[in-house]
Amino acid sequence: MTATIIDGKEFAARVRAQVGTHVARLKADHGITPGLAVVLVGSDPASEVYVRSKGKMTVEVGMKSVEHRLDAETTEADLLALIADLNADPEIHGILVQLPLPKHLNEDLVINAIDPAKDVDGFHISNVGLLGTGQKSMVPCTPLGCLMMLRDHHGSLSGMDAVIIGRSNIVGKPMAQLLLNDSCTVTIAHSRTKDLADVVRRADIVVAAVGRPEMVPGDWIKPGATIIDVGINRLDAPEKGEGKTRLVGDVDFASCVEVAGAITPVPGGVGPMTIACLLANTVTACCRANGLAEPEGLTA
Repeated sequence: MTATIIDGKEFAARVRAQVGTHVARLKADHGITPGLAVVLVGSDPASEVYVRSKGKMTVEVGMKSVEHRLDAETTEADLLALIADLNADPEIHGILVQLPLPKHLNEDLVINAIDPAKDVDGFHISNVGLLGTGQKSMVPCTPLGCLMMLRDHHGSLSGMDAVIIGRSNIVGKPMAQLLLNDSCTVTIAHSRTKDLADVVRRADIVVAAVGRPEMVPGDWIKPGATIIDVGINRLDAPEKGEGKTRLVGDVDFASCVEVAGAITPVPGGVGPMTIACLLANTVTACCRANGLAEPEGLTA
């Protein structure tokens, strides 16, 4: 058996097209343009690339894109003041503070200063609590993208046995809650899980989000299972030349693709869905702020 490849690039393009259609409808029917504000403190190279990509795609789907680039020495008081201004701005429906922040800034304090209704990253403690109790919330983008791909591939997830490897607040924990809300039987595994291989082997769905390159081999996978590989790890690739690297996931793709029923590749799997879901969350936030129907298929 060779697994079906779940093409995240193609799926993300579909999501962005849906977002663009809904944005056009909001403009035409209600005179509303969804607005996304991204705040970048400092000049982390990876963050710079990510913020540029977010801004470009925000404009491409017809939304308003606002970027605030602050010096690395920006004080906490100044950053909080900017967030307060964005919270009060009726033309801004989504606020994202790019992480990581410089070490002198308290990330929890900053994230929880964002209006929960505009917290399109879904990291505010209020949104975490709402998601954890099965209520309407803003949902973290990466887990939302994973859920969308699983629903698209399987239809109903009800009754499926899901194992999540990784217990982070950004992916593992919200992913577990989303799958519980879709009536899966969910196990969260991690580095201290006993007999991890046996735990993974019983899963119909495996979400690997542990941050260890190629940690999960094919003989851990139940034949026909679906694998969502969230990991993005960079390894040396001397075969490409001196100093060259390659990206791999948390699963050993070569062995897993021969056993699984479906699998996301790295790169080109979960990664493209994160920005697509950020755009979807911004539209959802805009609709909620204006008492309008939320876009179908773009929420949890």
